[in-house]
Amino acid sequence: MDIFNFSDLTGVFSVTDVVLSLVLSFVLCSAIGWVYQATHRGASFTQSFVQTLVLNGMVVAVIMLIVGSNIARAFALVGALSIIRFRNAVKETRDVGFIFFTMAIGMAIGTKFYLLAVIAAVVISLIILIMTRFNWYARKVVSQILKVQVSNDLPFDTLFDALFLKYTSSSELISVDSVHGGLLTELTYSIGLKKQSKVQEFLNEIKQVNGNHRVTLIAGYNSTDL
Repeated sequence: MDIFNFSDLTGVFSVTDVVLSLVLSFVLCSAIGWVYQATHRGASFTQSFVQTLVLNGMVVAVIMLIVGSNIARAFALVGALSIIRFRNAVKETRDVGFIFFTMAIGMAIGTKFYLLAVIAAVVISLIILIMTRFNWYARKVVSQILKVQVSNDLPFDTLFDALFLKYTSSSELISVDSVHGGLLTELTYSIGLKKQSKVQEFLNEIKQVNGNHRVTLIAGYNSTDL
């Protein structure tokens, strides 16, 4: 009896199937990880997440090999995996897309659709690179958050109207908060500046109007995760 006959132990797939699935899922998911790294924008990039993408694709490929066409195994795995709870919040919606991307590639490889996995990985990766390179769906006017602290005795509802008309293409009051024990009022606006080069001049004039209290401009908040 050949105790090293792994084909008999697996029954459904051979050692070649296992090795091919693991190697191909590693190569394709590593390429996807590179695409994620090259196209990532913002401050939340972590090496561990990219490594998780690679592991995710490989593990899904193995799971699909285990399940095969056996419905009983599929239900058993669903029950086993349902006890897992993920505590970390996904900071960017595109991260979810990459997670599903590697899962789909792993599922295709695990079910032996190797050509489909390769074509899908290449085409989708190219689409991601093209969208990033040509900045698809970017807004021409970038919204920014402006926080201004003013004295309680000032008419804040019309205080900055002239400056907004001069420097911004759009402005909207989002919230009004009482700060410093009720001594000051903090106004939060969503604005779109006409010219980014005028930022310093705009802030200086805001300070002249609000009595030189604190002024904060959060630039690029909708393209950078904070």
